[in-house]
Amino acid sequence: MAGKYPLSRKEPVIQGGACVHSVSWCDSRERLAGQPEARRARAAHGPGSGGSPSAGTVRGHRHAPPASVTSPAPLGTRPDPVLIPATGPPSRPPLPLDGHHHCRREERHLSRTDPTRVLVIGGGIAGTAAALGLHKAGHEVTVYEAHPDTAEDIGAFLTLASNGMRALAQLDAADAVTAVGFPLTSQRLLDSDGTELTHAPLGEVAEPGLQYRCLRRGELNAALQEEAARRGIRLRHGARLVAVTDGPHGVTARFADGTSAHGGLLVGADGLNSTVRRLLTPAVRPVYAGQRICYGYTGPAAGADGTGVITFVRGSETTFGHAVSPAGQTYWFARVSTDPLPVGGSAHRAPWREELLPLLRKDATPAADIVAASQGTVMVTNATEMPLGAVWHRGRVLLIGDAAHAASPATGQGASMALEDAVVLAKALRDLPGAPAAFAAYERHRRPRVEHNITVSGGISRGGRNPSRPGPVVARPAEPDEALVRQLAWDSRLSAAAPEEA
Repeated sequence: MAGKYPLSRKEPVIQGGACVHSVSWCDSRERLAGQPEARRARAAHGPGSGGSPSAGTVRGHRHAPPASVTSPAPLGTRPDPVLIPATGPPSRPPLPLDGHHHCRREERHLSRTDPTRVLVIGGGIAGTAAALGLHKAGHEVTVYEAHPDTAEDIGAFLTLASNGMRALAQLDAADAVTAVGFPLTSQRLLDSDGTELTHAPLGEVAEPGLQYRCLRRGELNAALQEEAARRGIRLRHGARLVAVTDGPHGVTARFADGTSAHGGLLVGADGLNSTVRRLLTPAVRPVYAGQRICYGYTGPAAGADGTGVITFVRGSETTFGHAVSPAGQTYWFARVSTDPLPVGGSAHRAPWREELLPLLRKDATPAADIVAASQGTVMVTNATEMPLGAVWHRGRVLLIGDAAHAASPATGQGASMALEDAVVLAKALRDLPGAPAAFAAYERHRRPRVEHNITVSGGISRGGRNPSRPGPVVARPAEPDEALVRQLAWDSRLSAAAPEEA
């Protein structure tokens, strides 16, 4: 299945690591609407008065949570979120999200449900893009974001590939995103001696709207959220999900402040450490992919290339990459094969630069000088990935983006894959009869592609541990993937069947 959309042939492969996995605290201030007074009272005093409020983490490695929000324990040590059963005597038992319940009766019921109201948990790239797509398809959407503002991973940057830009165009959001960041039109590869091995076009450079784009993660997130607000999509900040109940009359999300929200469907877009995923499949956790990724910024520095070029350096101890903004600031990353960061270890601290420099100085490349001149602290994160074959949906609940298929950032495709998810999900719910059919079609179209990306990206990251097998390092010029173009085209109908093998 993974070979149906081979990134090595159809998509540019950037071994840049220019993306960081992130996850939000999720919850809401929205009260249950249209429910009996007694049920509202029970909802208000249920999840907030007991159990574990620890379902979520600060997005990436940015700010510490406010004092009024309990900071969660590190991954693997925090308790699971509380699953709250439906209150009152329903016509039949609700479907608990415990990872073990699924039945044809529920599918038949869902096919008769009008899922016009969709709850999106997570206001990051995947969640906000999904909201844009679902709103365009005619759904009423509310996004519940745990972080109190739009700032996200202010220390990290990413690249949007041509496929991601194509997805943005189908969401009518390309103009909002091209207003920030800067385009990348070519790529260079240097060896450890500083010798240029290749210099070639990057992505679909002939189409300005499909050119690669380099920008900070927080800039992309803010641009998408501003576009969602402009379209009248509701976004609730400062909310942390603690439980989900999938019952006979819809799905209910419960939040740490005692409030609840009810809808026809719930989309879990809450990132790498997803609360929604832990409710669906408690045993499934992301794993370390073999490398730490460092990110930083430098003012005008000797050896930096002009704008529009991203340069990769295949060093003896690291893979390094950098690009220069129109303002002259160098965005850089380094991937280092080593043990993972300790649980609870700091992601932002100055000593990371001093630890990185000796590795870079082994090579005759510009990398060490760029890092030595960097401004501010260096951000470091683990390259992490989801195991293949994980459950993506059950009942009215579906996972997208990193919550479903996080990959090592070696291919630089994380944000672009999330944007593709948003388009395909919206089309599936628009074109297929009922949520079960739509979710199944969504998975058939998306799983081969994203799991191939997990495999390719993880192979690059783990290959870095063996210098004799460095693997591919640079992005390749991409011819348009015609199957993907058809899949993303908003005016074309999404089929229920899996795409034909390319």
